[in-house]
Amino acid sequence: MSRFGLFAWLIFAVLLGCGSAHAEKRVALVIGNSAYKSVPRLSNPVNDAALVGGMLKKAGFDAVDVRQDLSAAEMRKALREFGGKSRDADVAVVYYAGHGMEVDGNNYLIPTDAVLETDTDVYDEAFPLDRVLVSVESAKQLRLVILDACRDNPFAKTMRRTVASRAIGRGLAKVEPTSPNTMIAFAAKAGSTASDGDAKNSPFATALVDRLPAPGLDLRKAFGFVRDDVLKNTGNKQEPYVYGSLGGDDVPLVPAKPIAAPGPQANPQDSLRRDYELALQAGNRDAWEAFLQAYPDGFYAGLARAQLKNVAAEEARAAAAAKARQAEDDKARLAAERANKAEQEKAAAAAKAAEDARLAAEKAKQIEEAKAAAAEQRRKEAEAAAAKALAEKQAAERARADLVAKQAAEKLAAESTAKQAAEKDGAEQASETRSAAETQKVAALAAPPTSSLSAAELAKSVQSELRRVGCLTSSADGEWNAVSQRSLTQFNKYAGTKFDVKLAGVDTLDALKAKQGRVCPLVCEHGFKADGDTCTKITCRAGYRVNDNNECEKVQDKKPVATRDDSKPRDDERKKVEAAPSKPQATGQIYCDTRGCRPVRQGCRVDIAIGQYGHREICN
Repeated sequence: MSRFGLFAWLIFAVLLGCGSAHAEKRVALVIGNSAYKSVPRLSNPVNDAALVGGMLKKAGFDAVDVRQDLSAAEMRKALREFGGKSRDADVAVVYYAGHGMEVDGNNYLIPTDAVLETDTDVYDEAFPLDRVLVSVESAKQLRLVILDACRDNPFAKTMRRTVASRAIGRGLAKVEPTSPNTMIAFAAKAGSTASDGDAKNSPFATALVDRLPAPGLDLRKAFGFVRDDVLKNTGNKQEPYVYGSLGGDDVPLVPAKPIAAPGPQANPQDSLRRDYELALQAGNRDAWEAFLQAYPDGFYAGLARAQLKNVAAEEARAAAAAKARQAEDDKARLAAERANKAEQEKAAAAAKAAEDARLAAEKAKQIEEAKAAAAEQRRKEAEAAAAKALAEKQAAERARADLVAKQAAEKLAAESTAKQAAEKDGAEQASETRSAAETQKVAALAAPPTSSLSAAELAKSVQSELRRVGCLTSSADGEWNAVSQRSLTQFNKYAGTKFDVKLAGVDTLDALKAKQGRVCPLVCEHGFKADGDTCTKITCRAGYRVNDNNECEKVQDKKPVATRDDSKPRDDERKKVEAAPSKPQATGQIYCDTRGCRPVRQGCRVDIAIGQYGHREICN
């Protein structure tokens, strides 16, 4: 084999190794339980499992394990074995079709030998969904669990309840995966049941096989298409649902086929650099000699020679080390055979010389390695500089192209603006000429509209129409006064007309009759609100009144305020009483005689030392 052929073979081997290193490892476990021993048989799960398993195999999965009608022990073993396969996998998928149920918010998958006589038997005879999630949690990129287990649960009808408060739900319960990059797909939304359909496979399994294997299609979008297909095929009675979240990048179940993207023409140096890197990965004399035979000149040839020297130094070091080991062996052999002293000294000298040679070779190797590292560093710097120059050149070309496009767009916009302006000026001039001609024609031929109505009748008709369109509130009396003029002003404002408000004309009457409904808005007084074409009084409930904004507001209770009474009337009354003559009053004296004692009468007094008792009553 020639050196060039050896180099080509080396390139092929390296490319083959690199291609296998970047391939994803994808594994899947598919379970279909139909033959239940304690409840009627399900027709579709076994068929669905075979269909989905075939789809995954065609999609290029590395390992697809399809199991049917598993007992509890068999399901436990299958999950344990699949957990071992998924430890070094990038993508792990579990598909389960069969019976499942929800107890106290937790979901369980039911094997074929389950009896479930009581609600507590679920914990012993069924498998919690968390156990399935454990079997896929080691996958590096995607963990996908698909459950077609939302069927109507026949075990719930015969199961005895040990605790009345224990909830057994319809379908499966909502889940929230705690591990990242984990998705759980239900055949039907949480709390609802799925249909097996009338065909060989369920609507959910059929949609999965149609949508999931599309190359490059993100799983979230694929399951969206699955949802649409199932809703359509079941008359909107069954809605699949997906729980969990993925990152921002697309995560397809089947990678997209590589497509050669159009780009700039290949640089001749790219193949040279690629061959150099392949020889660098091989790192032996044959690879570097093959590279130099293919590329004897140039920058990379110098780097290859430096690497070849490094390989030669390594070979010399290895040879010196082997020779030193051989000398040590000879020395030990001679000592063992009790050779004479001269032979031992000769062997020792040879061993020392060999060790010195090994050390020298080691030192030479280190020097060559340093030179090779420096050459490699220069290569990387040169490639970085070339890449930078190429990027700057491309950026300059893009900037130049953007500038040319911008200038062309600006020029085109300026030409378009100038053209539109010229067309507008021409149109305005033509319009002005045509308008002047029409005005002259109208002035010469048209006569003002006439009417057989008198001025009062015309005014009354205009007033009646103004009342009809809601612009006049007073009665139509035929007098064209300030109120009528204001109402016509309002009509001009809201109808967009410009009639002369000082007189009622035939044109005004015709324009009013052309209006079908109210033109002027209804304006109500304070305390009233508009209700169609009438104003109705605003009524507030007890304790509320109408405020200035025509809204009901609560009446605030007024607190009593202490005020000082006006003292002037009281003083005048007191002075009047004091100025009036005093009325006769009793003196407070007591008069006694033979009949007894009594108060002195009004207007009388007692005169002392006169009479039998020494006093008497004297009256004026």
